[in-house]
Amino acid sequence: WQPNMLDKAMTDFAAALKPGGVLGVEEHRADPRPETVEGTRSATDGYVSEATIVAAAKKAGLVLEAKSEINANPKDTKDHPFGVWTLPPNSTSAPRGGQTPAGFDAAKYKAIGESDRHTLRFRKPA
Repeated sequence: WQPNMLDKAMTDFAAALKPGGVLGVEEHRADPRPETVEGTRSATDGYVSEATIVAAAKKAGLVLEAKSEINANPKDTKDHPFGVWTLPPNSTSAPRGGQTPAGFDAAKYKAIGESDRHTLRFRKPA
């Protein structure tokens, strides 16, 4: 997520949908938390709260129709040295252009598997 891009993305999605059209969103799920840094949305660790996505969709005129736990992963603690990208399939083990930290245990993150994600379905009213 790029700061301040969510509202534009949702507005563009809503504009592209026909009345009655459906938008699916699958995103790395943040635990409920404040998501503002100096007044802007921020998800520097790659996790975004459901409330943030739902609010942006609603602002764009979309209606939350359904949720699914199909992509849930309770093993994801969301506390990883390189954010969500520490987990598979990316499996980042060092900062961009940097060295892998001493003691970094890639197997620990592989055992968690992919991130905990929410799956949301929105509809553009007819």
